[in-house]
Amino acid sequence: MAKDMTLYWGSGSPPCWKVMIALEEKSLQGYNQKLLSFEKMEHKSKEVMDINPRGQLPSFKHGNKIINESYGACLYLENQFKSQGQQLLPDCAEEQALVLQRMFEGQTLQQKLGDVIYYSWRVPEEERHDSAIKRNKEALATELKLWEGYLSKPEVGPYIAGKNFTLADVICFPSVAYGFRFGLSQEKYPKLAGYYNQLKDRPSIKATWPPHWLENPQGMDVLKDV
Repeated sequence: MAKDMTLYWGSGSPPCWKVMIALEEKSLQGYNQKLLSFEKMEHKSKEVMDINPRGQLPSFKHGNKIINESYGACLYLENQFKSQGQQLLPDCAEEQALVLQRMFEGQTLQQKLGDVIYYSWRVPEEERHDSAIKRNKEALATELKLWEGYLSKPEVGPYIAGKNFTLADVICFPSVAYGFRFGLSQEKYPKLAGYYNQLKDRPSIKATWPPHWLENPQGMDVLKDV
């Protein structure tokens, strides 16, 4: 089953990490995987472009089926292997609605993290504006406080969408981990920090921890003042 799957991925990429966690949770170890270097532009190789004309990672293939968007790949894995491994989408309509809501809100969290983290990489120094940096950081802080509020509700937890680990966690944990990797204050965001510290040793997450994070545990401080 897993031998018919191939994942092209990059270390530290939240979208890639989501798919890898989903594969682990669905007990689909043993899939073919190719770790590529963003720095060497390996994601633009012919091998990747043949299945993903956008030249992006993750690129995922199961037999003759190709799903290159991380959300799509995670939903596909849950739907195709529903009875295998961890059930990631609840049967209860009310619970499922919350999982789907938090999943897709995770896109906004990831985007606002990226707006701050990548600003200096994407924008030439002579074109950078302090006002834009401040605006991006304020928007991220507002978003983080929203998630702090979600995790503060007594009826929710210990996971993003309730009592069980779901697709909401598969989608959101890599972004939360990314935030702390880049210097987010655990003291300022204690609920997110508690969530992060609780889940970082979960087998599916530990097994897929970004290799270069293991080699260099010291992150960056881009988000220290958010």
